[in-house]
Amino acid sequence: MVDWISLAVPFAYLGILIGSLATFSSLYRARKASKSASLAPWFPAHLQRNIYLSLLHLDQPSPTSDKALTVPDSILKAALLRRATEDIHRIISVRSAKQALSTLLARGSVGDELWQRFLRAEKEMEEELKDVVQEANALAPNWGATIFQSANEMATNAVIRKRVEEVQAQAKLDREWWDRKRETTRTEFMKELDIDDEKVAEKGSDRGTGTSTPARVSRPMTAGGEKGSDEDTVLVESGGPTTPGGTVGKAGAKKRKGKK
Repeated sequence: MVDWISLAVPFAYLGILIGSLATFSSLYRARKASKSASLAPWFPAHLQRNIYLSLLHLDQPSPTSDKALTVPDSILKAALLRRATEDIHRIISVRSAKQALSTLLARGSVGDELWQRFLRAEKEMEEELKDVVQEANALAPNWGATIFQSANEMATNAVIRKRVEEVQAQAKLDREWWDRKRETTRTEFMKELDIDDEKVAEKGSDRGTGTSTPARVSRPMTAGGEKGSDEDTVLVESGGPTTPGGTVGKAGAKKRKGKK
């Protein structure tokens, strides 16, 4: 005879265990989903996507009136191309930030909340790219294969134009700085020239006065090897006449002869 009570106990245990695990898993997923929904978005609101969806919904009749505003396909294509261009910028931002953010997460420099925000933004971008390709194929056959190539060219052109504008603005500022610097250098140089001219004029005026200083001429050595005494020293005006042989004037010569 089968003991149903002994068999029911293990099945009841397994049922309780499986039920508790399922309840825990559902609660955990709901809590994680609510926490992810409460996180701040990685990117701001997608304005280009909102504009495209607004134009797309204008084709549908409103509840108040049966008439629908017809939007040309060219405007829809331009709006979708703008949307794809913005997606290109966001893809570049995500790819450039992923490696650095993963490194910081491995080191513990950033929290798990930031990483969850990044993963959600990456998932949203994947869905956005698929949506753009579908919309492009709906507007024109096989346009989804080339729309991002055109959007990439537009994004590159916008970056180059922005860089050129920055360089031009900086060139204008550099030009103004250089003009001020050149004017300052010119003023300082002219001041230095004026100071040099004043010094030259002062030297010329000092030479024009002609002030002479007396020069002392000592008597040469005598025949016995003795030097003349201090009384034989003769004062000669600087700039006075000298003989071709390098001797002093006649007055000095006569005085030396008298002392001999």
